[in-house]
Amino acid sequence: MKTARHRDDVLRVVAGVVTTAALLIAAGCSKPAGGDQPGGNRGGPPGQNGPGARGGARPAAPVDVAVAERRRVEDAISGTGQIEALQSIELRPDVEGRIVDILFREGSRVARGTPLFKVDDAELRAQVARAEAERDLASQALARTRQLIESQGATQSDLERAEAQYRSTQASLEILQLRLSRTTVTAPFSGIVGARTVSLGDYVNNQSRLVSLQTSNPQRATMTVPERYAERLRVGQRITFAVAALRGRTFTGVVDFVDPTVRVPGRTILVKAQVPNPRGELNAGMFVEGRLVAAVRENAVVVPEDAILPLQGAAYVYVVADGHANRRSVETGMRTPGFVEITRGIQAGEQVVVGGLERLTEGMAVRPTVVQRRGDAPTGASAIAAQHDSAAAPAPRPPR
Repeated sequence: MKTARHRDDVLRVVAGVVTTAALLIAAGCSKPAGGDQPGGNRGGPPGQNGPGARGGARPAAPVDVAVAERRRVEDAISGTGQIEALQSIELRPDVEGRIVDILFREGSRVARGTPLFKVDDAELRAQVARAEAERDLASQALARTRQLIESQGATQSDLERAEAQYRSTQASLEILQLRLSRTTVTAPFSGIVGARTVSLGDYVNNQSRLVSLQTSNPQRATMTVPERYAERLRVGQRITFAVAALRGRTFTGVVDFVDPTVRVPGRTILVKAQVPNPRGELNAGMFVEGRLVAAVRENAVVVPEDAILPLQGAAYVYVVADGHANRRSVETGMRTPGFVEITRGIQAGEQVVVGGLERLTEGMAVRPTVVQRRGDAPTGASAIAAQHDSAAAPAPRPPR
């Protein structure tokens, strides 16, 4: 009996020892590697002490930030087109006949009314002489009839016939004189003549092309824009454009025509603007890349374009405040090389991350460095701006 009681006492002691050892081991595992000393054991192996030790706070990530600024933004629509003459025609003769004289030099500038071609008029001059004789004879007959009326030698009907005959011959003469004057082909407006298509001795009629004539100052810049911008197009708006043949140059015109119909199949709208051309640099047919200023915002908020993070059809930026980066949804406006307009979500003066985005997660501690981004502001005349569509280009999902 004593032996059994002694065995139970021994078992209870052993169980107590095992429990105490387990508690001590658990307490030792929960201690930091550096012991109770503040800052840990500085002499221990790397990776087990200091701020980077396991179980310590995560270090702040270095990032580049830029400050959201207020700038003047032009809400512009981009498009392509060409230069056209304000007036352009192919001259044709009004009367048929043989070309007997060419009175201009190809490619020269001519004033309105300048004679350009002479058509043989010998036959018409003879017809005019005969018509004049008939008109004179009718005039004499009318005078005699009036004298006879006074002496009761002619009736009223005789006088009416004489007057009608005179008016008829006068009208025939005027028609022939008009045709005779039109044997000289003149410039209907001032401009530059092109290459002639006839030579001396060619027989022409009213279907024969003689030469082209077009104005040069001012010219017209035409541009086609997508129909979704129809409500924003107005006469009087400004177009800034460049032409491929004159690199480094920009020109400005004022819209004087907006086509009321949409052209198919491209679903575009034609816009025309008058452009001063005093030096004759802009020639008809030149290719145009232009931007039409639909509206101007003087104090728009802009950020560098590399701050924008497209994701699932929306746009985001990381804003740094109190040492932490927070992802924020934004709405974008006009985009030009270097900058993007923010219409909602960011205030001027806030810092946005432009470098190190790939390492960021929501609420992450950061160590910001302010940098300056250079580029054309959204008002740059050489920029061909377009409405930003943040859903156009999908981007990889950022790390969380």
